Amino acid sequence: MPITFISRPPRARRTRRRAPDLRLAPPRAVRALSLRLMTLNVAHARRQGRHQALLSESTLRQNLAAIAAVLRREAPDVVALQEADGPSAWSGGFDHVSTLAELSGLPHAFRGEHNPFSLGSLDLSSGTALLARTALREPRSHAFGETWRDTKGFVAATVESAALGQRAVDVVSIHLDFLAERVRRRQVEQLVERYRGRERPLVVLGDFNCEWSERRRCLALLRKELGLRAAEATGHATFPSWRPLVRLDWILVSEELDFAAYETLPDRLSDHLAVVADLHLRAGSHRRATGEADDDQPARVLAAPAPRQR
Repeated sequence: MPITFISRPPRARRTRRRAPDLRLAPPRAVRALSLRLMTLNVAHARRQGRHQALLSESTLRQNLAAIAAVLRREAPDVVALQEADGPSAWSGGFDHVSTLAELSGLPHAFRGEHNPFSLGSLDLSSGTALLARTALREPRSHAFGETWRDTKGFVAATVESAALGQRAVDVVSIHLDFLAERVRRRQVEQLVERYRGRERPLVVLGDFNCEWSERRRCLALLRKELGLRAAEATGHATFPSWRPLVRLDWILVSEELDFAAYETLPDRLSDHLAVVADLHLRAGSHRRATGEADDDQPARVLAAPAPRQR
């Protein structure tokens, strides 16, 4: 993996704390016993620019450095990225994922290619990705290919965490269609088909491009077929980052896991806000739960709502 040197990484731009953003900070003891995950749509490193093709390579690298600064600050064990580029003509011609891995100190990276388009010699390379502190076992990529314009898909890998007693967990970084609800449902069905009958705890996180109001079409399908749950029913708006109005970015967990903390970060790193969750094993998680929870009752965050000191 090539090393990219940046003389002076810029500070991550911060927004004012917005109540009620429900920033639930975990006590240190909880954090030490938790698996920390983060998801962010990095928007091809354009930050809040109109389009990445209008930005210089230097600006794109500075934007990635700002993201890496937040990754170092939050110290996640696994990061899910969407709109994450490989070498592309429209975003500087360098690998954004490997650059983020180097700058953030997360040594394990895997990127999936979901963009079927190229403009002759001007290649376009983008998709979803995972960064991690520990090895990403059995990494795999899946492009949905639902329509001719489809550039969405997911990547997945298995991780082991000392905080979970070396229990293996499947982690999926997903990006769903932003236009059509019926397309999103068919994409979710592809994910369900891949993980139906799963044997390990599962976390699916990313840009779902749908709100809680669509739960009975997409999110409830994940609950019914894969046993996944959200942390909160309301709040945690993630888009647009400069004035968050809707919650498009989610972290969903299977019944073997519980939320110790769940946060929407205030940093304006792209047009989406990042989401962070601390997870731990549920009591009796060695057995699969047999009861069906109400789709309208998401999992509760266990940590007390204490604001984090910056």
